[in-house]
Amino acid sequence: DEFENIIAEASENGGNILIPSFAVGRTQEIIFRLGELYQEGKLRHQAVYLDSPMAIAVTEIYHRYQNVFNSEDVAALRQGKTGSLHTFLPVLRYSTSTEESIALNRISDGAIIIAGSGMCNGGRILHHLKHNLESPRTAVIIVGYQAQGTLGRQLADGAKQVRILGQEFTVKARISQIHGFSAHADQSELVRWLSALKRPPRQVFVVHGDEE
Repeated sequence: DEFENIIAEASENGGNILIPSFAVGRTQEIIFRLGELYQEGKLRHQAVYLDSPMAIAVTEIYHRYQNVFNSEDVAALRQGKTGSLHTFLPVLRYSTSTEESIALNRISDGAIIIAGSGMCNGGRILHHLKHNLESPRTAVIIVGYQAQGTLGRQLADGAKQVRILGQEFTVKARISQIHGFSAHADQSELVRWLSALKRPPRQVFVVHGDEE
């Protein structure tokens, strides 16, 4: 699939892979997909770092309640040694403290770093972008929709120069965007949901999306 191909290409080029991601839902989907690639022998990176205290807490909730996963995901987890979310992706490392997050900036290759915010408009991902964006060996994988006006949208649209925390940076990293991880209903799904209501609303406000 597209995600697998991007990971494989980035592995060939060396450098780090940065994945800006939302803490709840999106991050856990990415971890699960990386776990599948690991179990298939297709993940060459030495470590996957989850650099978000909130995402770490949510991931632990997912781990605690694996009994409510659907049957397909449970079957996939059993590829691991103990059928555990932890052993499914054993190269996953939690980066909780500020000091641990800063230490990741000393890694020049072999790491996949997942951090918020999902649209790069705040959070720890900004510091990782500062240290990696000007390297042509870096790969940045944008997962999901990026709102207009956000740094994530600028990167997805191919900006060559971006401003991060008051500094200008030249974008030399390879930027890829994947929409398949989005958990939100899209246009057709929203219309289908509204059409099923017995008493449809007189007026609908669209607050998330692009005018065109």
